[in-house]
Amino acid sequence: MNISVKFSAGNHMRQVIARVIACGLMLLVLPSCGIPPLRSPQPGPVLPPDFRGETGEENSAQLGIEEFYNDRMLTCLIEKALIDNRELKILNEEVAITGNEVLSRSGAYLPFISVASGVGLDRVSRFTLEGAGIHADPYLPGKFFPNVFGTYGGGINLSWQLDIYRQLRNARDAAADRYAAASERRNYFVTTLVAEIAENYYRLMSLDKRLENLDQIIELQQRSFEIAEARKKAGRATQLGVLRFQAELQRNFSEKLIINQSIIQGENRINFLVNRYPQRVERDSSGFYDLNIHPISVGVPSQLLQNRPDIRQAERELEAAGLDVKVARVNFFPQLVITGGVGLQSLVINHLFEPQAVAGDIAGGLVAPLVNKRAIRAQYLTANARQLQAIYNYQRVILEAFTQVINRVSMVDNYTKSIEIKKQQLATLETAVEFAENLFQNARIEYIDVLFSQRDLRDARVVLIDTKTEQLAAIVKAYQALGGGVSTISAPADFRGQYPYTHTVRGGENFWTISLLYYRSGKYGKALWAANKNSVPDFDRLSVGDKVVILPVNQLDPALIEEPPAPAPPGPEMAPAADPANLPPPPPPASGVPGPFSQKGTKDPAITPTSGTNAPLPSPTTAANGQ
Repeated sequence: MNISVKFSAGNHMRQVIARVIACGLMLLVLPSCGIPPLRSPQPGPVLPPDFRGETGEENSAQLGIEEFYNDRMLTCLIEKALIDNRELKILNEEVAITGNEVLSRSGAYLPFISVASGVGLDRVSRFTLEGAGIHADPYLPGKFFPNVFGTYGGGINLSWQLDIYRQLRNARDAAADRYAAASERRNYFVTTLVAEIAENYYRLMSLDKRLENLDQIIELQQRSFEIAEARKKAGRATQLGVLRFQAELQRNFSEKLIINQSIIQGENRINFLVNRYPQRVERDSSGFYDLNIHPISVGVPSQLLQNRPDIRQAERELEAAGLDVKVARVNFFPQLVITGGVGLQSLVINHLFEPQAVAGDIAGGLVAPLVNKRAIRAQYLTANARQLQAIYNYQRVILEAFTQVINRVSMVDNYTKSIEIKKQQLATLETAVEFAENLFQNARIEYIDVLFSQRDLRDARVVLIDTKTEQLAAIVKAYQALGGGVSTISAPADFRGQYPYTHTVRGGENFWTISLLYYRSGKYGKALWAANKNSVPDFDRLSVGDKVVILPVNQLDPALIEEPPAPAPPGPEMAPAADPANLPPPPPPASGVPGPFSQKGTKDPAITPTSGTNAPLPSPTTAANGQ
């Protein structure tokens, strides 16, 4: 009878424990049932397969500045700006800040272990249980605890949040994407900096030509003024013609001063961009009318996704926003945190290192939100809204880039045709001015005809100069719109694709640009640094004149070679609530055209590598064989 009672009591206790555990699990799981649904974005327009019927196998974005502009004075200005421009240095520090954020996030999912030690004095009230207890409890035979007693201790503490749902690792990956986005923002600024310097450089050349035009017109008008004055003295003309020629001369002298002021401002703008105080900008304007930069080759539209830094920046920001949604979603689920410690503790320092002084504890806590989840819900919905912003921004940047290419390439074409017509007009007006001067000298026409002919010639030259300036600016902007101007460093003249090769570091270079220079990709930068770690201990501390040994790819550490990121589609659909950051795969490329981010080992036939006037660089496959 007693045995059956004991068995029934034991079964009842087990049932109670099972019910308590089941209720606890339900309380932990219930919070995840209140996750709000995600909003889906509107799809963007599909990227066209060509630029209004224009495509090509070559792409000008693959050309370096030396080959594209072919003007050493201009490229020297650009190279100095890439080293000394202050806004670029600010962006470099922004990249370093985001890199530090990645470093911070990379350790968040690992255990935090700390070492602590302490010494203290305590006194308790005699009118408390603790005070009465230590007063009545003997410490040594015949002795009692002192009311002021010391505390000595030291040990190791552990705190570890288990990353069950990849929340901390997703936050780390989001920080890595933002680091890449900051790098692409810096690269996009480089393209705008190169374009602004080149555009201002050509505008200075145009202002030089306008001064030259005014000097030529002033010379013509000076002769006409002298003829008019001679005719007046001979009684064959009136003072009116002399005054009109004199007024026109004064007008042109005044305009020369205005142009000189524009030249000063243009030079100082370039000086500011290259971070130097006002001085003359060296240039050769003699061949301005016939100046031809490298012809524009547009390639295919899908290459914009690879060549434009602002598109790559928007893509990385989109990936980071998707991971932020995952991070915010995990807040609805229970979090498991383990804490513990082990060490030594004693009231008397003499006994601190005895085995009996060892103390330790370990505990695990499972915490989940149950009531008042407004803050968590708001963070989740905010992350969803930011993801939508990133998607729409990605679509906008692609559309803007495509439109810029269309506009600027058409500008180059139309301005080029207009220049040819204006040159013919200018030749006709020069002949007309010559005839008018001869007729005026022989008293066959009035002064007004000469004046109008000279004025028409001056205006036609100004229009030709302005049109040529706009044509050059359109070429510069088309080069930038295609993504050109990032790879600005050419390979050394003595490099012929033979590995190993000793590279001497130049101003503005780092391991990423050196990897891009010799391997056509920046993903080998860390592996290249590891191979040269003995001579260059710090990855970010390259100095001008340092020696970097360029090895074949197969001799680099494969674990340090960065894989290319997967592309984000132009118009991704919103992920379901169960997996908010997984975007659908990008649409397949057009027939015969590889995707903008091909996997390792593939090659885009629409891209032809170039390296200034030097020999073409070998492919990574050739480099891997050491040839």
